[in-house]
Amino acid sequence: MNTILAVFIGGGLGSLSRFGLSKFITSDFHVINPKATLLANLLSTIVLGVILFFTTERFSLSTNMQALIVIGFCGGFSTFSTFSYETFELIRMGNYAFAAINLFISILAGVGVLFLLARTMG
Repeated sequence: MNTILAVFIGGGLGSLSRFGLSKFITSDFHVINPKATLLANLLSTIVLGVILFFTTERFSLSTNMQALIVIGFCGGFSTFSTFSYETFELIRMGNYAFAAINLFISILAGVGVLFLLARTMG
């Protein structure tokens, strides 16, 4: 399997997983689902951190498998554009506190997860 196909397959699996997670998590909003986006982004960061740690410290993955998981799956499962849109919509709808919490938790937790994984596994 070549790298382009690996990224394509991983991206499709990640996008379908995000869609499924969004459908599984009910939303208090009609058009957006910031809770599902936050969870998808955090889970994707965990997968990314674990894969990167294990592939540099414990075992190696083929270039194609790493591309499938890291670029494809994590890229398809997480989404900055949806996060940005949903935060914008929260602000537009007057949910300033929820928008601020969404920004704070998404950025702090996303980066914090990588630090915790590096510290725990390293």
